[in-house]
Amino acid sequence: MLRAIDADPDGELGPDIAKQYGSRLPFLLKLLAAGEPLSLQAHPSSAQAQEGFAREDAARVPIDSPVRNYRDRSHKPELIVALTEFHALAGFRSPGPTVEFIDSLGVEALSGYRSLLAEQPDDAGLRTVFTSWITLPGPALDTLLPLVAEGCIRYLSTTAHQDGSRFVAEARTLLELGESYPGDAGVLAALLLNRVTLTPGQGLYLNAGNLHAYLSGTGVEIMANSDNVLRGGLTPKHVDVPELLRVLDFRPADVDVLEPVVDFGEAPPLYETPAPEFALSRSVLKDGSSVELVRRGPRIVLCTSGRVELSCGASVSILEQGAAMWVSASDPAVTVHARWGEAEVFDATVGSMRPHS
Repeated sequence: MLRAIDADPDGELGPDIAKQYGSRLPFLLKLLAAGEPLSLQAHPSSAQAQEGFAREDAARVPIDSPVRNYRDRSHKPELIVALTEFHALAGFRSPGPTVEFIDSLGVEALSGYRSLLAEQPDDAGLRTVFTSWITLPGPALDTLLPLVAEGCIRYLSTTAHQDGSRFVAEARTLLELGESYPGDAGVLAALLLNRVTLTPGQGLYLNAGNLHAYLSGTGVEIMANSDNVLRGGLTPKHVDVPELLRVLDFRPADVDVLEPVVDFGEAPPLYETPAPEFALSRSVLKDGSSVELVRRGPRIVLCTSGRVELSCGASVSILEQGAAMWVSASDPAVTVHARWGEAEVFDATVGSMRPHS
């Protein structure tokens, strides 16, 4: 696919896309399987990425250096759609519930942070607490983290026989993270974040500055074509705290779980996001049914369940579960047929592409 785009960017991407995105596909598509928690991270905005890239270039930080934060000039919005039950941390929780969670743990060593959040329940309070925790020296973390773990165990043991206990998932997550990443400040940071569970077909969109971590599950992930990641913990890789604090959005907000919606008439249901680089739709097909992928432009068609037949003009291809096919902008429209039972197919295209009237 990459060789084909390099050889004929106008034909493969379409002249408008090739001109706008420098002759490269503006999105990346992945199958993601989180068998254990992945790193706590955030991505920069376009302006932050451009400034950061220029700054590190001026400082002559090699592009492949492990301490380089900006490997390109692009932002990196991303969307994850669950194939199985999928668990994540995403964005800063409103300070009110976080104060309640801290109270439920009964950890005296957290009382000062609890008071700060209660007295300043806004983005400034969250920034202060997060900054305090992520900059704690190793000996202080080694003292505080076991106390937090003990509080979680105590909370879970007292709520084991109570229905609807509010912070059970959050407490279990802190224990799991503490076991996987002992001595890591990211475990404390997780106490401030929204705990999200997606069921199959539900999506989560992550914009610039959103601190997040994928905990477990399998999903389809689509993102802008960038490698800019600012890590905040839960990893042995480089964590640049000052730079992370520059890009983080500390505004508390509830998480919006996305359901696909019908975008144009009979088109496959689409996950609506503001990202111009990508668009993702999902089709669940009954045996014997079909769907036309009416959105124009370059695309990757991915079969995640069952087996389907793809008709593209006179060309016919079979996609097995886990297989994908590249369709160029100059190819005819694609129709997906489910001829061997039920099937699930994702269609990844450029976000600005819309079907012609």
